[in-house]
Amino acid sequence: MTPSWLPRTAVALFWLISLAAPAWGRSSNPVEIPRLTSPVSLDGRIDEPAWEAVAPLPLVMYKPTYRGEMSEATEIRVAYDDTHLYVAGHLYHSDPSNLRANSYYRDRWSGDETFAIILDTFNDDENALWFYTTPLGTRFDVAIANDAESGPGWFNDSWNTFWDVETTRDETGWFAEMRIPFTSLGFEDEDGVVEMGMIAYRWMAHNNHRYIYPDIPPNWDRGHAKPSVAQDIVLRDVQRRRPVYVAPYGLAGANRSTPDAATSTTDPTTEVGLDVKYPLTSNLTVDLTVNTDFAQVEADDQQINLTRFSLFFPEKRPFFQERAGTFDFDTGAGGSRLFNSRQIGLVDGQPVRIFGGGRLVGRVGDWDVGALNLQTGASDTTPSENIGVARVRRRVLNAQSTVGGMATTRVGTDGAADVTVGVDGIVNVSGDAFLTVKVAQTINESGAEAPRWDPLESGRAMVRWEQRNIQGLSYTLEAVRSGADYDPRLGFVRRRGITYLSPDVNYQWFRGGDSRFLRHWAGVWSNVYARNEDGRLESVSVYPFYYVEWKNGATAVVASQHRYEDVLTSFALAGEVIVPAGSYDFHEARTELTPPDAWFIRPQARLYSGTFYDGWKTTAGINLTWNVSRHLELRPEYELNVLRFGVRDQAVTTHLARVRVQGALDAHLSAAALVQYNSVLSALNVNARVRYNVREGHDLWLVYDEGLNTDRVRLGETQLPLSSGRAVLLKYTHTFLW
Repeated sequence: MTPSWLPRTAVALFWLISLAAPAWGRSSNPVEIPRLTSPVSLDGRIDEPAWEAVAPLPLVMYKPTYRGEMSEATEIRVAYDDTHLYVAGHLYHSDPSNLRANSYYRDRWSGDETFAIILDTFNDDENALWFYTTPLGTRFDVAIANDAESGPGWFNDSWNTFWDVETTRDETGWFAEMRIPFTSLGFEDEDGVVEMGMIAYRWMAHNNHRYIYPDIPPNWDRGHAKPSVAQDIVLRDVQRRRPVYVAPYGLAGANRSTPDAATSTTDPTTEVGLDVKYPLTSNLTVDLTVNTDFAQVEADDQQINLTRFSLFFPEKRPFFQERAGTFDFDTGAGGSRLFNSRQIGLVDGQPVRIFGGGRLVGRVGDWDVGALNLQTGASDTTPSENIGVARVRRRVLNAQSTVGGMATTRVGTDGAADVTVGVDGIVNVSGDAFLTVKVAQTINESGAEAPRWDPLESGRAMVRWEQRNIQGLSYTLEAVRSGADYDPRLGFVRRRGITYLSPDVNYQWFRGGDSRFLRHWAGVWSNVYARNEDGRLESVSVYPFYYVEWKNGATAVVASQHRYEDVLTSFALAGEVIVPAGSYDFHEARTELTPPDAWFIRPQARLYSGTFYDGWKTTAGINLTWNVSRHLELRPEYELNVLRFGVRDQAVTTHLARVRVQGALDAHLSAAALVQYNSVLSALNVNARVRYNVREGHDLWLVYDEGLNTDRVRLGETQLPLSSGRAVLLKYTHTFLW
């Protein structure tokens, strides 16, 4: 049961440590964006009279020295016509050799100089769309949620939409010209008047300078992308057209299965499917899908689990990306959430057919709404299921306070049903102080045990108090109570039957213009898990650290982690070492180093070492980015874990290696390969994709995927085949627009 002192103590601490911070928000005076007086050509030259009539935005230096002297002249202009928003940049370079233009590969930033615009199209201070490009004209589009604060899904780079960009270069620097259709932006208009938030910036890799509009102080980790501090802008006589996007696909290929060395079957594959996107209103869009397929999606990154809890993998499938932040409902305690879209169409990491369904997302009046319904096929262990999700949320009290709710259902053809409901509220109490409260309940009829429902044991509650301003003192205090039967079958949860308390305290200070350092950051992150059943501590972690960032972008971290674990039942580590039941105290020292983005070869190194349960663990890792040329980038990664348990004379060494190869002839033809080796699984996996992007929405994909067994002879088993499975697929998607 929950200790009786915990709720009272938590509430007292919330109010005791709350400090009123200076309020910072949008300007109360919206800026009128000029309409183009004549047509412009999208050629990256910015030499038409219409552009000359548009005044550049007044920029300030954001980093490394706030409001410092800008070393390079920069002109950013924003305008519009009846159908598009246009963004132009003349990005001067006094020394053109400093220009970083590293890769043509779309949506995978490689240390390039960037030019960007961020649009809070619904003007809700919470969500935004981020468009940026590089001197090579490479396109990046990102959906921002949760006001760019840390948490599940705040940054979604798997989202894509329709827009165009062209760039050119000369001896003065480079030019960029973006054209973003209003049809790609959800917004509200009143008699043709549209108000939204906007941030525009330029970032230079060679010196880590960022120039920005509007004047935003660096009070937040991602203030340059924070919707709530964007400049309100006004567009007039704009009516968003409501086109219909119809995207059929065709797929052909073969799958080879080799369950053992003596058996091999090859099955030809042919599929057709259809996606339809239709805006019901200017700010409410429905997506329909039939026989959905995600063959072209990159494989998951392999992970080695050295804990006794589940690992989380991010969503990469495009159907679930449109305003995915609407469906966010985190329930605290290490990334648990009410809804995790990876529970749809995947069973034990293997794809299950999605017959079809629909998705509705957008805004109705003052309400953000999201709804999802899909029918999936059966697998070896699950029946065919109908899956439903509904989410509503609206602003109350002020621009950054919301209340809302979510419900999920999972109904199988065997009659079993799982239901989860939750309500949440976020209150901006004052300045950058926020109070978050969330409550959820699950009702499950599927599973091996007889159904039962106890509101306390089937529920979860979370309270969080936080100070988001990073200048000076900031903090987060979170408390969670999760029942033993709480089980969101469409969500993700690491631990049940626990009470969790996590006080995090940080202090950051920024240096002046004469210092080589940008900021220093010292803090202590900690968490405590107590079992509800007996009130005993299950886990405790204390993580003091010191972080320093130089003005050129390099960073270093020195930290230690001190843990207590009470293990009731023995468990396996890396499939080989057994940790016996018992109570353990252990301690680890850590250091991490990251170089400046200006380097063409950028190694990131980490080293952790210390006691681990009743033994010793050392972890060494390195991630390397090498821009061989603008056409080729290599990203090798390697992690080594050495575990030794002398008391029990047990030892294990794990290796996790990963190499990403990205190549692009130009902005249309690209190829990528992901090769991974996991010593725990004794497996080498290869995922390779070639993409020819005719234009947005018209893509030809060639996909090769294979798993190889690196340990083919195992004690007590027959010899395994070299290949555990292989797939070669060709997929073409063609989008029609009406």
